[in-house]
Amino acid sequence: MRISKKARSEAKRLFLACTPGGTLDRGRVSQAVEALVDERPRGFLPVLVHFQRLVKLEVARRTARIESAVVLAEESKLGVVRSLERLYGAGLETEFAEEPALIGGLRVRVGSDVFDGSVQARLAALRETF
Repeated sequence: MRISKKARSEAKRLFLACTPGGTLDRGRVSQAVEALVDERPRGFLPVLVHFQRLVKLEVARRTARIESAVVLAEESKLGVVRSLERLYGAGLETEFAEEPALIGGLRVRVGSDVFDGSVQARLAALRETF
């Protein structure tokens, strides 16, 4: 679906109204969607589609998935979270997962950023050089 410039700007305006202080307010998001659906102004569907995309990107940007080969100790988890908050700011939602295929090390995904310090990635890189 092609979205017009006007629909993009309207979606952006709605999105900015839902992010007071730079953090996404889920209550405001649901209120904005409800108001838009209730009013049904002309061309509201493209606005809603683009608004959904903006919200989805923001949620992904504020969510970190940390994968390790073994369960991490609480001190290690806190250290990783602190480091990520220094890079991405406070209020980052974190999710820890165990992934034995990594062999060792960590893989961290925050939005579209991936930091891969796993043994699996190092072995793959070594395989590529030969």
